[in-house]
Amino acid sequence: MDYQKLYINGEWVDGASGEWIEVENPADKSIIAKVPKGNTEDVDRAVKAAKEAFKTWQYSKIEDRVSLMEKVVKGLRDNVDLLTDTIMKELGCAYEFTHNVHVLDFVAEAENYVKNARTYEFEERLEKSIVRREPVGIVGGLTPWNFPLEQIVKKVIPGLLAGNCIILKPSQMTPLTAYILTDMIDKAGFPKGTFNLVTGRAGEVGNALALHEDVDMISFTGSTAGGREVAKLALSNIKKLALELGGKSAAVIMEGGNYSHGVRSVLDTVFLNGGQTCNAFTRLLVPRSCQKEIEEIILEQSKDYKVGNPADKSINIGPLASQKQFDKVKEYIKVGIEEGARMLLGSVPEGCETGYYVEPVVFTDVNNKMRIAQEEIFGPVLVVIPYDTIDEAVEIANDSIYGLAGAVYGPTDEEAYETAKKIRTGSIYVNEGTWDLNAPFGGYKQSGLGREGGIEGFEEFLEIKTLYI
Repeated sequence: MDYQKLYINGEWVDGASGEWIEVENPADKSIIAKVPKGNTEDVDRAVKAAKEAFKTWQYSKIEDRVSLMEKVVKGLRDNVDLLTDTIMKELGCAYEFTHNVHVLDFVAEAENYVKNARTYEFEERLEKSIVRREPVGIVGGLTPWNFPLEQIVKKVIPGLLAGNCIILKPSQMTPLTAYILTDMIDKAGFPKGTFNLVTGRAGEVGNALALHEDVDMISFTGSTAGGREVAKLALSNIKKLALELGGKSAAVIMEGGNYSHGVRSVLDTVFLNGGQTCNAFTRLLVPRSCQKEIEEIILEQSKDYKVGNPADKSINIGPLASQKQFDKVKEYIKVGIEEGARMLLGSVPEGCETGYYVEPVVFTDVNNKMRIAQEEIFGPVLVVIPYDTIDEAVEIANDSIYGLAGAVYGPTDEEAYETAKKIRTGSIYVNEGTWDLNAPFGGYKQSGLGREGGIEGFEEFLEIKTLYI
């Protein structure tokens, strides 16, 4: 795979700057590739190509778009091993989670977008009108480093299927997965200009897309702070926005619930992927009367999580993604100690000479006003917060600027469901509930705008037109 080109107007081309961004393997700090450091000139070329392509692509038949995308999805399915190996190296994620979640789950989601598009009704007849859904136009997709395939799938696949033209700017830290998808799009035979890849730094390429007068929509996934800045730029000329942002999600274990299952579910979200997951259940709310019993379960189950180099398939937690992430997480662990939380598990990480490794940390006796309970750490750090009544637990869960995800583990499904309904968050797991491909994903409050996944995630890339007839 040649990573030293941009993909613009159906061709692999040199970047205008002649400069590069190195891609580091966080497991051993080796440089594994370099990609072009795109700039405003490259964005202008990509937007010009997309604008020309949109003149005809917006009117293409859905059957033709589906047929082309089926080739892309088959290409992804046929290259599962390549995708797994690439994400392991550029992100540092352990093999099992990379293969099963980063790759297989989101190739399946790509297939689901194709299935939904095939039968989607773009027009609805009312008594005196027709409500029609049409493509937005030129879409800038800005994707994060922590889920390099998933977030590309959630923007590029539905965006193209809906009849838009896409300019993708992947994270500068994990851009290599985007090249695999781009190669599939190129081989599938999409018309030139319908999809373009411009790598580079967010402050340059991302800002240029957000400000460009010919870009109609920005779909951004990243931190709330980053989303706020991108939104300000995009709203300077009133673009459509889809923002999937940060989280500090609460999992509530109710008295009499399945403590073992609840703890395992929480630890999986917080520890796997190095804790670098926006919808991880990083606040665990437990009944004060059962706190000691649940802490013992946490200590016992935590023995199953091993940190190490992803090249060793027996480990299940790799390094953090970068020096910046390592320093940030290390500082938050120090903050937790300074705030008076009790460290149930783990320690302050020391050096990172051979890779950005952080052992899982669990703080307990946490007050929800502490920084470690309010701010997104984005590492394998769990805080345990005791409560006395279920009403207090709901109040604590909702006491956050975020509202992305969560969970409730109760003695019965009905009791857990009633509690879950009171928590203001975009998605929430109830007892043994599992992920649904057809369900939308997104957040309340400062966790974002809009939805990804399912029909709702497809419709984000459509405008609504009413025709009175």
